[in-house]
Amino acid sequence: MPNLVNVQFDNTTGNSSNELGMRPMQARVFEQRHEQYLLVKAPPASGKSRALMFVALDKLMNQGIKKVVVAVPEMSIGSSFKTTNLTEYGFFANWVMPDKYNLCLGGIHGKSSIFRQFLQDPTASVLLCPHATFRFGLEDIDLNLLNDTLIAIDEFHHVSESA
Repeated sequence: MPNLVNVQFDNTTGNSSNELGMRPMQARVFEQRHEQYLLVKAPPASGKSRALMFVALDKLMNQGIKKVVVAVPEMSIGSSFKTTNLTEYGFFANWVMPDKYNLCLGGIHGKSSIFRQFLQDPTASVLLCPHATFRFGLEDIDLNLLNDTLIAIDEFHHVSESA
C-alpha cells in the first residue's frame, strides 16, 4: 500500500533554546509578535502555550496592550498557563497568572461576572477562562471594554457558535 500521508516536523535534540529561553518554534512565533493576528499550529507538547506567554508579555510590556484574555476549551487545559518563571531562562519577564482571574480553578462560581469585573479592573492584566465563560462573558457588554486587549483562543478548533 502506498504511503498516502507523510507529515514531517522539524526535529531538534538537546538544549535548543535561544538566549531568551525559546524553542525554535516559539522564536518563530515571537518574531511575528507585532502582528495583529497570529495563528499558531504545531504538534502537541511543542510549546504553543509558552509561545503565547512570550507574545502576550511583549504585547503587555512593549506594545501598549493593557489586558490579555486566554480562553481554553476545558478547565484542565488551563494548567498550561500557570505562573511560569521565564526570566531564569533569559526572557525579560515572568508569566504571572493570579488566582483571582484564573477561572480554570475548581469551585469558582459566577465566572461571567468575574470576567466582566476583570475587563473593568485597571490593575488586572491577565485572565484565563474556559471558552464558554469567554462566550457568555461577552454577552451584553460594551465591546469597547475589549480595546487594547489581546484575546488568545487556545485550541481554536474546539470553538463553536450556534445561531
